[in-house]
Amino acid sequence: MSIKFGPSGLGGIKQAISNLEMYHKLGIKACEIAFTHNIYIQKKKDALEISKAAKKFGIKLSIHAPYYINLNSKDKEIIKKSKQRILKCCEIGTYLGAYRIVFHPGYYNGFDKEKTYENIKNTILEMQKEIKSKKYIPKLAPETTGKINVFGSIDEISQLVQDTKCSFCIDFAHILARYKTYKFKEVLEKFEKHNELHIHFSGIEYGEKGEKRHLKTPEKDLNKLVSALPKRKRITIINESPFPLQDSILGLRIHKKINFLP
Repeated sequence: MSIKFGPSGLGGIKQAISNLEMYHKLGIKACEIAFTHNIYIQKKKDALEISKAAKKFGIKLSIHAPYYINLNSKDKEIIKKSKQRILKCCEIGTYLGAYRIVFHPGYYNGFDKEKTYENIKNTILEMQKEIKSKKYIPKLAPETTGKINVFGSIDEISQLVQDTKCSFCIDFAHILARYKTYKFKEVLEKFEKHNELHIHFSGIEYGEKGEKRHLKTPEKDLNKLVSALPKRKRITIINESPFPLQDSILGLRIHKKINFLP
């Protein structure tokens, strides 16, 4: 079993390399760069320096694309800009050596679920062509979402992976908020043919309509997650709680205890 734990968030460009060194010293082996509000790493030079440091310290990088993404809109300009943001993440991610671009695919926006799926699927296929032509390295990873009225159910993400050959992000906090249970067995069986899993995990507050906000990760829930994970896969677990580094260290400690690691 290969499990890497890491936080969502690398910090600013000036702090990035020192943060990577700190993560390394703490035993952290993954980090998701949060471009959630803006793609703040713009220069190739900065990205290559961060990539070099990440390789030096043995830290696997991924990216969370901006929240302002919707691949299913009646406004074609919104879709165009959403594609541009994702593809920009792919470009910068190539320089960073990032292996996944995580993003929330979109909303139903008055379309039925079948039409929404077709629109999002076709847009991902368009991006895949451009990614291939430009030889970008990271794979697209649409994420399971936490609100019941938002595209991103377990079945929708699984079908996207099958139809477009994209990758995926399993957010178990979102799954808990959406379904009121983690569905560990069902979800892991759904994606069992994949040898590599990219997972998000944290505490979460939710109501009837799903996700409200992320919370500190309960230790008992981390125990449940680690115990449920398959033994022969490469797994990256990104923590998105308000205390992502602290909770990643806790996850690493639980993993070592459960699997009798030094």
